[in-house]
Formats: sequence, C-alpha cells, structure tokens
Amino acid sequence: MAGPQSLSPQPVFSSRPRRRFTLAQANRALPLVRRVVSDIVQTRDQATQLQSTLEAANSKEQKRIQTDLDVAIDKLHTYLDELTEIGCELKDFQVGLVDFIGQHQGREVNLCWKLGEDKIAYFHELTAGFAGRLPVSLLEERE
Repeated sequence: MAGPQSLSPQPVFSSRPRRRFTLAQANRALPLVRRVVSDIVQTRDQATQLQSTLEAANSKEQKRIQTDLDVAIDKLHTYLDELTEIGCELKDFQVGLVDFIGQHQGREVNLCWKLGEDKIAYFHELTAGFAGRLPVSLLEERE
C-alpha cells in the first residue's frame, strides 16, 4: 500500500497569464472566494484528521481510511483549481490566506485577504509577505 500523501498540495499553476485585479474587482470576487477557501480549510482539517487516524490504524482499517484521505486530497485539488480559475492564489491552507495580484504606483502587489475578514483591507509587495501588509488606504492603483 502506498504511504500517506501530503496534506498541503502544491500550488496549482495555470498556463493562463495571471489576472490583475483592482481592489473593487477583488472585493467583488470575495463571496465566491470565501466559499471556496472555507471548503479548503474544512477539507484540509478533515484530511489532517484522516492522516492521524491512518497512522494509528490497524492494517484492516488502513485501506478505507486511505481511500477517504485520497478523496479529501482530490477535493483540495479541485478547490485549488477553482481559485486558479478565479485568478487568485491560496497562500496558507490553515488560515485561508489568499492573494490577488493588484497594482500600486505602477507595480504589481498582492491584495491580501484572510478568511474571516469582511473585505480586502491590506496589500503587500510581492516579496514582502503577510508581515509586510499595509492598509489599502495607502493603495494607489495607477499605471
């Protein structure tokens, strides 16, 4: 039997060019993004539990648990594909952190949203990450 699979699938990269969002466009996409990311966080939690159960299971139970784990991982990949189609990227499976490509002073930045936030309230430089988040009140969406 094959060993357990990784619970955090690798990011799915689209062959399409990355979509650039205005702040308003990204906020309009949030209802759908929120549902998909909520499904991702829930399914990842389920997969994590299944992984723990699999590791402690006897050989008789392992096949069923592995099948359930494979189904959960397939769901995660489907949800990630949905986010790719929308044009955003999941950065953290546990907290549901998502980046949209935006623009600030003529350069690309990440418009940053986390599950539980009502709207996109922060952005950061492409290389800065979550710790470099700045309020969108400072965002200048000009070419």
